[in-house]
Amino acid sequence: MLRLLTAGESHGPALIAILEGLPAGLEITQADIDKELQRRRRGHGRGARMAIESDRVRIVSGVRHGKTLGSPVTLMIENRDHQNWLGIMDPELPGEGKEIRRPRPGHADLAGGMKYNHRDFRNVLERSSARETAARVSAGAICRKFLGMFGIRIYSQVVSIGEVVSPTRGQKLTPELHRRADASPVRCPDEQASARMVEAVDRAGKEGESLGGSFEVAADNVPPGLGSYVQFDRRLDSRLAAALMGVPAIKAVEIGEGIEAAAQPGSFVHDQIRYSAADGIFREQNTAGGIEGGVSNGEQVVMRAYMKPIPTLYRPLTSVDIESWQEEKADIERSDICAVPAASVVGEAVISLVLANELLIKLGGDSVDEVIGNYRNYEGYLKKVWKWKRTLY
Repeated sequence: MLRLLTAGESHGPALIAILEGLPAGLEITQADIDKELQRRRRGHGRGARMAIESDRVRIVSGVRHGKTLGSPVTLMIENRDHQNWLGIMDPELPGEGKEIRRPRPGHADLAGGMKYNHRDFRNVLERSSARETAARVSAGAICRKFLGMFGIRIYSQVVSIGEVVSPTRGQKLTPELHRRADASPVRCPDEQASARMVEAVDRAGKEGESLGGSFEVAADNVPPGLGSYVQFDRRLDSRLAAALMGVPAIKAVEIGEGIEAAAQPGSFVHDQIRYSAADGIFREQNTAGGIEGGVSNGEQVVMRAYMKPIPTLYRPLTSVDIESWQEEKADIERSDICAVPAASVVGEAVISLVLANELLIKLGGDSVDEVIGNYRNYEGYLKKVWKWKRTLY
């Protein structure tokens, strides 16, 4: 139903996102999108690039008078730093300088160069850069607005940076926890853990190091029935995991308490199904993270993503110069010390994209009014047949 295509290089003129499949009539403004872009820019440990970029979106197509038209929505985010790279990034004339000949361990440099036969690894890093995630955040902001019409809310928090782990890890994400996370310089809602994370990032910066960590993303009020068990590629957990793994530097994804559950007996792990006249059908725990058999079960959808340290180090690791074939220190490109807080915001965006798509697959509809009508019909079915007590819309 929804299709997203992004384009643009890190130091090119702009980033582009084209989102196709949105129903007509969804209210969306530049301010809705810019709000999420500004959240992505923040975070203790970000590099100098974020002081240059304002990250303001321009809606190029698909929206008129504040509402989607049903046609593809095109979004453009200007790269202000492009003015400093005009000769180097010129699409026609060759420029001098800024070539990357010593690939950086942990980046796409060498593997991408081998794949596309690039001898200057800048041709790889310009697109493989996490700068591209600004385009995904802009599209995710629209999907977040769409989900909000049905009471679906997306939250996140950073739960670890380096060796510092927040005591809020595993707690149910709530609007209050999300608000406290946004108020933290590292998006960790626990003040003491947040302060220790800031200290760890500062220490890593002084040592020429970088730090990774983990974050949680949760979606509240997701209706049961999204995704499917009938084919592996239609499983909701599969699609959510793929979306999070597609965020640069994410190396592992967990649904619910997947890692801890692997070490526990089944009687501790599986969420028992209960019923009462007052609450209807419900669960007392949510170890499954709101997904069973690839299908949402009505509980909060919970994911955890693990991010490796940023590969560009100001104390570079050993590499090979591909002209002399001598071992040398890797090239240095301006970079963050820690990007886990920004990655958590990107995580919210990509999860919003998946859930909006799954909601449209389930309900169908070419206009917002049609989708809302279909949603109300589905809600009525759940209440009548399955004793569902919670209000979805």
